[in-house]
Amino acid sequence: MPPSAPTLFAAHPAFARFLVARFASSLAFQIVSVAVGWQVYDMTGSAFDLGMIGLAQFAPMVILTLVVGHAADKFDRRKIVACCLALEAIATTVLAVASLTGHADKLLVYATIIALSAARAFEAPTLSTLIPAVVAREWIPRATAFAASSNQVAQIAGPALGGIGYGFGAGGIYLAAAAMHLTALAAIVSLPIQRAPAKRAATTWRTIFAGLSFIARRRILLGTLSLDLFAVLLGGATALLPVFAKDILHAGPWALGFLRAAPACGAVLMSLALARSGGLEGNIGHKLFAALGMFGLATVVFGLSTSIPISVAALVVLGAADAISVVVRSSLVQLNTPDEMLGRVSAVNTLFIGTSNQLGEFESGVVAALVGAAPAVVIGGLGTIAVAGIWMWLFPELRNLKSLHPDEEPVARPA
Repeated sequence: MPPSAPTLFAAHPAFARFLVARFASSLAFQIVSVAVGWQVYDMTGSAFDLGMIGLAQFAPMVILTLVVGHAADKFDRRKIVACCLALEAIATTVLAVASLTGHADKLLVYATIIALSAARAFEAPTLSTLIPAVVAREWIPRATAFAASSNQVAQIAGPALGGIGYGFGAGGIYLAAAAMHLTALAAIVSLPIQRAPAKRAATTWRTIFAGLSFIARRRILLGTLSLDLFAVLLGGATALLPVFAKDILHAGPWALGFLRAAPACGAVLMSLALARSGGLEGNIGHKLFAALGMFGLATVVFGLSTSIPISVAALVVLGAADAISVVVRSSLVQLNTPDEMLGRVSAVNTLFIGTSNQLGEFESGVVAALVGAAPAVVIGGLGTIAVAGIWMWLFPELRNLKSLHPDEEPVARPA
């Protein structure tokens, strides 16, 4: 019988501070993302300007990925995260002051969003590399599940708090987000690190691109990262939720709220179940592909549904299945990557996640414009199932993976 969940925190008390930092930072980011969207739309009434917010958030991550990973492997990771959180607190405070004094305009909002997103591009992958520094290797899968669940809770609570708080004024909700950033900063500054960072190599073009080449040489990592990329790319049903809520389910904004929260609720429940049960054990590859098949099937059910309860249930299952993929992918990255490479590999992992989410929304929108929202979602779900089948054939070492721990099962390499 695996040890109970509280043992993780008893054995590694620093992990609780890590969770506080991750949750507070993610909550603040979600609050600001919702608030700036409403604020810009209030200013301009333009859907194009809303799209520009998404571009301002996505572009820094793409541009800075290689630099982020190299910095995380060359410098003190805790200091990098602390500096990023401090910058995010300052930028959010600028938004608050400008909103409270009536000086907020579109250009100022875009500038602060770019600054926030650039800081977030450094913070997110670097923060994830701290897990092996605060917990023992055998605890990493369970710690990853707890971290994933905290992030999902933030994705549920953040938009709700941002929307409700904005009703009382943009300045106040931005100040609340700044306070969350400062809370995360305090947790990181006081975070004890169990292992000292390894000696860093000199900066060269080879070291900067080392994260990509490292993943390319290890088929387990290449398989799981590319599998998640293409599966989520095709199964991007969440981008079309407003269309389903209004035109297919014939309901109001309250239904959209339930639909948006459902995947995160499913992910939280699954992540907590994995964390409390000791994580995934045995036949990891089979469980990963079964979860992706369930993800695709749930997407198809959602696309065909005209009932709100069935649609919500399908999205809960979708989120739970996705959580399994997240835990497997994150654990494999943490456990199969040496510490001196972890920052660069984590940065590429973050880029894969961001690309799949953003391009998945674009793909869903384009296909929906051509064939309609419901057919687009059904096609995407079937595409996810097809991708799972193709990857089972392309990456037999991933299909037959028995353990997340490299000491128990070496990572397969190409001949």
